[in-house]
Amino acid sequence: MNNLDERKFVLIAAVLFVCAVFILRLFWLQVVDTGWAARAADISERKVTVFPSRGLIYDRHGELLVANTPVYDIMVVPREVKDLDTLGLSTLLNVPLDQVRERLHKAREYSQWKPSEFERQITAEQYAAISVHLYKYPGFYGQSRTLRAYPPHVAAHMLGYLSEVSARKVEQDPYYKPGDVIGVGGLESYYEKELRGKRGVKYVVVDVHNNVQGRFKGGQYDTLAHEGKNLYTGIDLKMQELGERLMRNKKGSIVALDPRTGEVLALVSSPTYDPSLLVGRVRNTNYRTLQQDSLVPLFDRALQAQYPPGSIFKLVQAAIALDEGVINLNTSFACNKSLVGCHAHPDARNVEEAVQMSCNPYFYHVFKREIEQGKDPNRFKDAALGMATWKTYMESFGLGHPPALDLPAAKGGSIPGVDYYNRMYGPLQWAFSTIYSLSIGQGEVLVVPTQMANLAAIFANRGYYYDPHVVRAIGSPDSLNKHVQRHETMVDDKWFPPIVEGMRRVVNEPGGTARRARIPGITVCGKTGTAQNPHGKDHAVFIAFAPMEDPKIAIAVYVENSGFGGTWAAPIASLCMEQYLTDSISRPELLKEMEDANLIATEKNYVKFVSKRRRQ
Repeated sequence: MNNLDERKFVLIAAVLFVCAVFILRLFWLQVVDTGWAARAADISERKVTVFPSRGLIYDRHGELLVANTPVYDIMVVPREVKDLDTLGLSTLLNVPLDQVRERLHKAREYSQWKPSEFERQITAEQYAAISVHLYKYPGFYGQSRTLRAYPPHVAAHMLGYLSEVSARKVEQDPYYKPGDVIGVGGLESYYEKELRGKRGVKYVVVDVHNNVQGRFKGGQYDTLAHEGKNLYTGIDLKMQELGERLMRNKKGSIVALDPRTGEVLALVSSPTYDPSLLVGRVRNTNYRTLQQDSLVPLFDRALQAQYPPGSIFKLVQAAIALDEGVINLNTSFACNKSLVGCHAHPDARNVEEAVQMSCNPYFYHVFKREIEQGKDPNRFKDAALGMATWKTYMESFGLGHPPALDLPAAKGGSIPGVDYYNRMYGPLQWAFSTIYSLSIGQGEVLVVPTQMANLAAIFANRGYYYDPHVVRAIGSPDSLNKHVQRHETMVDDKWFPPIVEGMRRVVNEPGGTARRARIPGITVCGKTGTAQNPHGKDHAVFIAFAPMEDPKIAIAVYVENSGFGGTWAAPIASLCMEQYLTDSISRPELLKEMEDANLIATEKNYVKFVSKRRRQ
């Protein structure tokens, strides 16, 4: 054997000796000596998610509409759970014993190493009592986050709420993790990315008693959480609160806009609910209760209820007819009730009086002239030509399509056209005589309350409007919303002043249909409407703006099953406008009358009466 072979055996022997030493040492540490295992169990690293504060929401005067309140989630790391006293944990967290076992089983299925939510959204007061006992339950610890709070307890539909993110959303968007919350409905949903901020991560070292011993490696792996951006809305909190009080025990909505900017000043849907009901651990229970309520308080009537516009449609009919030249300012028609029903009033001698007295036969003739212009000798083809032009005009008033509103799920109503009636009756099978109910805002035309308020803004501006929007600024009160556009109607602006004068007469002159809408010292322009309801008492609508010469507010009020528009809708609108323009109410008796009225009970009695009469 040469020297090379000897050195090779020596090297192999040395390697085998070192390996044997390491194996024996590992055996000693892991099997014989339990001291090192105990030390490793005493100190471990934990990854803690740092949830950012969600952006706040303010009204136009800086009043908080939505705030944040701290809560805690109890987290569990299954690999750290040892000798768990399930009964004690059940008592401490007020969680049923079977749920304790089920949740721990799910956490283990998810991961032995990663933390899982065990119990969510514990208030700060409750957590203070729980936290002092958590050391008895290795593997369980508290993690802070914030929940929404609603200081004024109003505007639930507009604000929206938070809910646990769905499994499908987690798959679609890598930002979200199981157990995260996400905005649902209202501003919370539409501005989710702006409001949610950006999560951070903190690594800490904890001992066996769950006590934090310090930052892991000095925090070099930590990331900061970035708070969500604040939203600054155009909502006037005082008017919003007043509107909700006025609409209590009524079904319907109030939408108010600033015609100069398109900012939404108030958005009321009634019946409504307290937004704090959908916060925290009671959210699911309360949501089911609201969902089962026969009055459907979760339904947003301001954005999603589609109604016949009734007589407010006459304003647009007059503007189109004047622009088309089929009538002039002094065109008069007799109030011939054999054509279409009407209330008692003198014949309208001009457009202003027709608007003032809301004469149905007058606008029957107006619409007939719009549709039958003699452009084709075939009356059916002529009606199709007239209808196509009429629909284009209507769409320029923001009708027939959803408004460009910064809220989800807004509907757009319906403006029927040639294709619609061709499908309904067949091509060349319909004419004016088939569709004349459109002349007074009945038949197949539908609008949503937001569009009604926008119509009021168009006449306030004498022919144009800005996209309605709730949020005026994001992040800073001075960063104005850049996505708002101005839209011109197809009607020449010279035709709006005489119609506006008619609207002034509606409120302020004898024979007007909305005398209850007058405000001392302020010239209000408005238009009432009564929309037919085949299932019960007719609906009431009123649109208005004020002051006449320098409009600062445009409003639409819709009160279901309340009859004539001047009885309930007009005074409610008047009180809201006065509150906004003067910061006061000068008619306490009217205020009390509107607040005390229970029209839901009245409608129930009316339906019983009608049903009884039909059986007889």
